[in-house]
Amino acid sequence: MTFIATLILAFGMSMDAFAAALGKGASLHRPNFKEALRTGLIFGVIEMLTPLIGWAIGLAASRYIMAWDHWVAFVLLTVLGGRMMMEGFRQTADEPCEAPQRHGFMVLALTAVATSLDALAVGVGLAFLQVNIIMTAITIGAATTIMATTGVLVGRFIGPVMGKWAEVLGGVVLISIGCTILSEHLGWF
Repeated sequence: MTFIATLILAFGMSMDAFAAALGKGASLHRPNFKEALRTGLIFGVIEMLTPLIGWAIGLAASRYIMAWDHWVAFVLLTVLGGRMMMEGFRQTADEPCEAPQRHGFMVLALTAVATSLDALAVGVGLAFLQVNIIMTAITIGAATTIMATTGVLVGRFIGPVMGKWAEVLGGVVLISIGCTILSEHLGWF
């Protein structure tokens, strides 16, 4: 694979992380660059590790991974998105909108795992190609870090405008990503 092909793959793999981070940023109370970078790094490291894991698994388990990855991503994203929506709806109109300052590590890690399961399957595919898997994984991780950090920062400006609905929108985005992953793997689109 050429460097340009690797970059295209890396930024393509990071688009769902961007969308999820956008929702996460919108649901926070004015996230600063440090929080955006923290989120980006969590997403980036997990997105970097998953193709390595997929590559290591290789041929032996590829049919099992590809048979279930979309279902795991769908369930995780739907549960996380549903949780975010419930939090958003739970706030009443007269209740002041107290957005959190940051998301917990486990919430971010689970979201990152759910959005990076496709990278696991890509890693399995890369095992059949003559690629430098370490450089490819680092490139995917770096692109995801950039995209997720940017998503949180863009979400910062969307959140105050939307108020309590930002968390609901973030949940809808996560559920939509899960449905898209599922429908693409089942051949609906």
